[in-house]
Amino acid sequence: MKILGIETSCDETAVGVVEDGRVLRSNIIASQVELHSRYGGVVPEVASRQHVRDMVPTLEESLEAACADLETIDAVSVTYGPGLAGALITGVNTAKALAYTLDVPLIGVNHLEGHLYASWLLDTPDSPAESPGFPLACLIASGGHTDLVLMEGHGLYRLLGRTRDDAAGEAFDKAARILGLGFPGGPEIQREAHGAAGDVVPALPRAWMRGTLDFSFSGVKTALLHMAQNRGVYPAGSGGLSEEDTRALVREMASAFQESVVDVMVVKLLEMAARYSARGILLGGGVAANALLREKVRSDSPLPVIIPPPVLCTDNGAMIASCAYYRLRQGEQFSMDLDIDPGLPLA
Repeated sequence: MKILGIETSCDETAVGVVEDGRVLRSNIIASQVELHSRYGGVVPEVASRQHVRDMVPTLEESLEAACADLETIDAVSVTYGPGLAGALITGVNTAKALAYTLDVPLIGVNHLEGHLYASWLLDTPDSPAESPGFPLACLIASGGHTDLVLMEGHGLYRLLGRTRDDAAGEAFDKAARILGLGFPGGPEIQREAHGAAGDVVPALPRAWMRGTLDFSFSGVKTALLHMAQNRGVYPAGSGGLSEEDTRALVREMASAFQESVVDVMVVKLLEMAARYSARGILLGGGVAANALLREKVRSDSPLPVIIPPPVLCTDNGAMIASCAYYRLRQGEQFSMDLDIDPGLPLA
């Protein structure tokens, strides 16, 4: 069964084709990074307009890459929340038009659930449902979400921890802005932190939120701001430092910030896995592309760890199509009344 997946929850127009829930036939992403980088963040109205421009070319390219045409598509799936309202509308309306025209099932998918199913697209003999099997301790770390979820089966989730303020992705973006780096912040912080000595600036604080599995990243962001101000890095040029000294300090502060955020996420994730007798660890979302996070989870976890390659961590249509296959297999279908839900919860 070939399912077409459409993802437009934020600033990527993405279309993928997946066969039988696991076989990746195509995964085409039209990024808007350059468009939004001048603003230091995603501008919803700009994103919505660009989705309209990119949708048809991305759809056509995805079908071509999959060696398929619309007549060979058995179902159409689409993200209907959570996300930016204007962005979601473009994807949902496109999916409804395609499903109606082709007379095939329409499946709405929760964006966060889609991130979990990126791991079903790995080229391995068994899916995570069989190896290591449920329950899975999942960290979903995307732009606006940092959630700890226990996946007990297909469509069965328990939300056990979440951020109480900034999500990790948002914190990375704001930290990058403080340090005079580009957008999106996660890759910029990772790139800048590479090669840091690690002992030039003091460690930044960790908000452990004792007694809960929740996160808080606003404190470390503020601590970074104060450190940057005290060392003359922020505002840019305020400390009279040479360009070389500034870059060296930025590198060390980026490393300290990354260490703080990653440390808390890994400790909380492993704590959840032990507490709820998980059989494996699963990561999803754009922040899961962070090299330090991937390395630390794999080195510290006593359980099998499943992390998709970076291209499947960021928003993509293939993960939506994979998730839809299992929803459809359980008998789920949506009518043409499907509407967006920008605040759609996972559990």
